Amino acid sequence: MTALAQTDDLFFARAGLDRQRIDRLVAESLDGADDGELYLEYRQSEGLSWDDGKLKSASFDTSQGFGLRAVAGESSGYAHASEVSEEAIRRAGETVRAVHAGHGGTVAAPPPGTNARLYTDANPLSDVPFETKVRLLADIDAYARAKDARVRQVSASISGEWQAIRIVGADGRHAADIRPLVRVNVSVVVGEGDRMESGSHGAGGRTGYDLYLDPAFWRKAVDEAYRQALVKLDAVDAPAGEMTVVLGPGWPGILLHEAIGHGLEGDFNRKKTSAFSGLLGQRIAAPGVTVVDDGTIGDRRGSLTIDDEGTPTQTTTLIEDGILVGFMQDRMNARLMGMKATGNGRRESYAHHPMPRMTNTVMANGAHDPAEILASVKKGLYAVNFGGGQVDITNGKFVFSASEAYLIEDGKVGAPVKGATLIGNGPDSLTKVGMVGNDMALDPGIGTCGKEGQGVPVGVGQPTLRIDGLTVGGTAAG
Repeated sequence: MTALAQTDDLFFARAGLDRQRIDRLVAESLDGADDGELYLEYRQSEGLSWDDGKLKSASFDTSQGFGLRAVAGESSGYAHASEVSEEAIRRAGETVRAVHAGHGGTVAAPPPGTNARLYTDANPLSDVPFETKVRLLADIDAYARAKDARVRQVSASISGEWQAIRIVGADGRHAADIRPLVRVNVSVVVGEGDRMESGSHGAGGRTGYDLYLDPAFWRKAVDEAYRQALVKLDAVDAPAGEMTVVLGPGWPGILLHEAIGHGLEGDFNRKKTSAFSGLLGQRIAAPGVTVVDDGTIGDRRGSLTIDDEGTPTQTTTLIEDGILVGFMQDRMNARLMGMKATGNGRRESYAHHPMPRMTNTVMANGAHDPAEILASVKKGLYAVNFGGGQVDITNGKFVFSASEAYLIEDGKVGAPVKGATLIGNGPDSLTKVGMVGNDMALDPGIGTCGKEGQGVPVGVGQPTLRIDGLTVGGTAAG
């Protein structure tokens, strides 16, 4: 069954809405506006967590609602409600019309249609029994505790979501998408004497639970969390100062996402608040650095068949061989900047307006073998995993904590270190990329991106990367 057929049932048959009457309401509400849409959403979500040898919590939630938006120039009016009814949509229309009262715009052409299917439309919440999910968590706990007497605590969680959306344009065009999303997380705490350290690993994507129920998967996840915890037991204090930093492939791309990606979103550049404003067509990175945002990778956490305005996602090249060539755009900012929408209009839910957001932001492969990159470093830091961080979009300054890092001495990976933070400036760091590896990897599917109070699932990826001259904040005594 197509997404349109499924959402016909959800939003019209079950809700008692008449499609033709809703089309007329939307057309009347947006008459004279430059753009806008009715966004209908139905969402089921669940979460189970295991801790201290037992099921700690289990939740299930169903929500639905709509958001109606009208855009006039640089202004937009947005009204939303959890009641999906003709009367509620009519009231919302009266509210948003205020933003374009007296405006003489003509509603922009609708986005192109698409027949792409990037993920299953099956509902992971209903396809797997509750008992099976609980047994998975119990099996994870038992396997981790049997590894080593040093294992002090095991935590595991599984979460799932099934989201159906329907977008109605002023011209009566309808677009729809059915979006599954699952995630599994494992945390292991180990101890020796008074010292305790933890490791964690998670994975997810726009799939069902089948992959994650397979022992071959979850045992690997436990092994990885356990390995990280043991590495930290042996870690020494990190040195401080300016040094060469090698970033590992995959999840370390989160630094790229935060320090660089947000600055390449259309709204920040239109408003000239990005560190990259006014630099289109200019060199902003070292030769060999190519960065794309790709919402079309099958089953990935950040992928979307269509964005939350109905525009099909695409592969958007942002930086090509060091040159800034594009931005991520929603419809409003693309129109105001004289550019094309790129399928990056995203919102957290029906209660939020869309804005330019990343999907899967990836640095492309370079020419160097990872071993060659490490061998080129006389003394530096090899950062394999990252924890939290902070970024200032206006100037690109960032601070990131490395949750797993090692010393590099004479081209060889040495002792693990703790307490390392990377301090730098996104635009400046791009120019200091000395070598780009040929081992590009995507993250395991755990990213959530925040912007203006909205969180959306995203993906990152990169190959091994050498950055010359990053400041490392460490804990080693001077």
